[in-house]
Amino acid sequence: MQFDAGHDNDDDLAETYDINVTPFIDVILVLLIIFMVAAPLATVNVAVDLPASSAEREPRPKEPIYLTLRKDLTLALGEQDVTRETLAAALQAAAHGDHDARIFLRADRGVSYGDLMATMDDLRNAGFLKVALVGLERPQ
Repeated sequence: MQFDAGHDNDDDLAETYDINVTPFIDVILVLLIIFMVAAPLATVNVAVDLPASSAEREPRPKEPIYLTLRKDLTLALGEQDVTRETLAAALQAAAHGDHDARIFLRADRGVSYGDLMATMDDLRNAGFLKVALVGLERPQ
Protein backbone atom coordinates (compact mmCIF):
# COMPACT_ATOMS: atom_id res chain seq x y z
CA MET A 1 0.00 0.00 0.00
CA GLN A 2 1.36 3.33 -0.91
CA PHE A 3 0.36 6.62 0.60
CA ASP A 4 0.17 9.37 -1.97
CA ALA A 5 -1.68 12.63 -1.40
CA GLY A 6 -1.73 13.46 -5.08
CA HIS A 7 1.11 15.99 -4.93
CA ASP A 8 4.07 15.75 -7.18
CA ASN A 9 6.52 17.30 -4.78
CA ASP A 10 9.89 15.67 -4.64
CA ASP A 11 10.11 16.60 -0.98
CA ASP A 12 7.32 14.17 -0.05
CA LEU A 13 8.48 10.71 0.75
CA ALA A 14 6.51 7.81 -0.57
CA GLU A 15 6.21 5.18 2.10
CA THR A 16 5.31 1.60 1.43
CA TYR A 17 3.71 -0.47 4.19
CA ASP A 18 4.01 -4.15 3.20
CA ILE A 19 3.99 -6.97 5.66
CA ASN A 20 6.32 -9.73 4.57
CA VAL A 21 4.88 -12.98 6.03
CA THR A 22 7.20 -15.39 4.23
CA PRO A 23 9.82 -15.54 7.04
CA PHE A 24 7.05 -15.96 9.60
CA ILE A 25 5.59 -18.92 7.70
CA ASP A 26 9.05 -20.46 7.34
CA VAL A 27 9.65 -20.26 11.07
CA ILE A 28 6.25 -21.77 11.85
CA LEU A 29 6.83 -24.67 9.45
CA VAL A 30 10.26 -25.39 10.94
CA LEU A 31 8.79 -25.38 14.46
CA LEU A 32 5.97 -27.65 13.31
CA ILE A 33 8.45 -30.15 11.89
CA ILE A 34 10.55 -30.04 15.07
CA PHE A 35 7.53 -30.74 17.25
CA MET A 36 6.29 -33.50 14.97
CA VAL A 37 9.66 -35.25 15.24
CA ALA A 38 10.19 -34.59 18.96
CA ALA A 39 6.72 -35.52 20.23
CA PRO A 40 6.99 -39.29 19.67
CA LEU A 41 10.48 -39.33 21.17
CA ALA A 42 9.19 -37.77 24.38
CA THR A 43 6.86 -40.72 25.07
CA VAL A 44 9.43 -43.53 24.79
CA ASN A 45 10.32 -43.68 28.47
CA VAL A 46 7.02 -43.94 30.27
CA ALA A 47 7.42 -44.15 34.02
CA VAL A 48 4.99 -46.67 35.49
CA ASP A 49 4.54 -47.48 39.14
CA LEU A 50 2.84 -50.86 39.09
CA PRO A 51 0.61 -51.75 42.03
CA ALA A 52 1.27 -54.69 44.30
CA SER A 53 -0.73 -57.83 43.73
CA SER A 54 -3.75 -58.21 45.93
CA ALA A 55 -4.79 -61.57 44.51
CA GLU A 56 -5.75 -64.23 46.96
CA ARG A 57 -3.31 -67.03 47.47
CA GLU A 58 -4.00 -70.22 45.54
CA PRO A 59 -4.20 -73.40 47.59
CA ARG A 60 -0.99 -75.37 47.43
CA PRO A 61 -1.21 -78.67 45.57
CA LYS A 62 -0.47 -81.90 47.40
CA GLU A 63 2.74 -82.53 45.46
CA PRO A 64 3.97 -79.28 43.92
CA ILE A 65 6.62 -79.49 41.21
CA TYR A 66 9.23 -76.81 41.82
CA LEU A 67 11.77 -75.93 39.17
CA THR A 68 14.50 -73.64 40.49
CA LEU A 69 16.77 -71.50 38.35
CA ARG A 70 19.82 -70.53 40.39
CA LYS A 71 22.00 -67.46 39.97
CA ASP A 72 24.67 -69.51 38.16
CA LEU A 73 21.90 -70.65 35.71
CA THR A 74 21.84 -74.25 36.96
CA LEU A 75 18.47 -75.95 37.33
CA ALA A 76 17.02 -78.00 40.15
CA LEU A 77 13.79 -79.96 39.96
CA GLY A 78 12.62 -80.29 43.53
CA GLU A 79 15.88 -81.05 45.37
CA GLN A 80 17.61 -82.81 42.46
CA ASP A 81 19.94 -81.03 40.04
CA VAL A 82 19.00 -81.40 36.37
CA THR A 83 20.53 -80.17 33.15
CA ARG A 84 18.66 -78.47 30.33
CA GLU A 85 19.07 -81.61 28.23
CA THR A 86 17.48 -83.89 30.85
CA LEU A 87 14.83 -81.37 31.95
CA ALA A 88 12.04 -82.73 29.74
CA ALA A 89 12.51 -86.33 30.92
CA ALA A 90 12.77 -85.27 34.56
CA LEU A 91 9.57 -83.22 34.27
CA GLN A 92 7.75 -86.17 32.67
CA ALA A 93 8.77 -88.36 35.59
CA ALA A 94 7.90 -85.77 38.24
CA ALA A 95 4.48 -85.02 36.70
CA HIS A 96 3.74 -88.72 36.03
CA GLY A 97 3.14 -87.89 32.35
CA ASP A 98 0.51 -85.24 33.09
CA HIS A 99 1.21 -82.22 30.86
CA ASP A 100 -1.56 -80.26 32.60
CA ALA A 101 0.41 -80.25 35.86
CA ARG A 102 1.41 -76.82 37.05
CA ILE A 103 5.15 -76.17 37.27
CA PHE A 104 6.20 -73.69 39.95
CA LEU A 105 9.20 -71.79 38.61
CA ARG A 106 11.50 -70.11 41.12
CA ALA A 107 14.31 -67.89 39.87
CA ASP A 108 17.07 -66.11 41.74
CA ARG A 109 16.86 -62.32 41.78
CA GLY A 110 20.19 -62.09 39.94
CA VAL A 111 18.96 -64.09 36.92
CA SER A 112 18.44 -61.97 33.82
CA TYR A 113 15.06 -61.78 32.13
CA GLY A 114 16.45 -63.42 29.00
CA ASP A 115 17.65 -66.47 30.95
CA LEU A 116 14.28 -66.77 32.68
CA MET A 117 12.51 -66.65 29.31
CA ALA A 118 14.88 -69.33 27.96
CA THR A 119 13.92 -71.59 30.86
CA MET A 120 10.23 -70.94 30.19
CA ASP A 121 10.83 -71.84 26.54
CA ASP A 122 12.39 -75.11 27.70
CA LEU A 123 9.26 -75.82 29.74
CA ARG A 124 7.03 -75.07 26.76
CA ASN A 125 9.13 -77.27 24.48
CA ALA A 126 8.77 -80.09 27.02
CA GLY A 127 4.97 -79.72 26.75
CA PHE A 128 4.30 -78.00 30.06
CA LEU A 129 2.28 -74.85 29.45
CA LYS A 130 1.01 -74.19 32.97
CA VAL A 131 3.82 -72.29 34.66
CA ALA A 132 3.46 -70.36 37.90
CA LEU A 133 6.14 -67.88 38.91
CA VAL A 134 7.02 -68.05 42.59
CA GLY A 135 8.00 -64.95 44.53
CA LEU A 136 7.97 -63.56 48.01
CA GLU A 137 4.94 -61.77 49.37
CA ARG A 138 5.42 -58.17 50.33
CA PRO A 139 3.45 -56.73 53.20
CA GLN A 140 1.00 -54.09 52.02
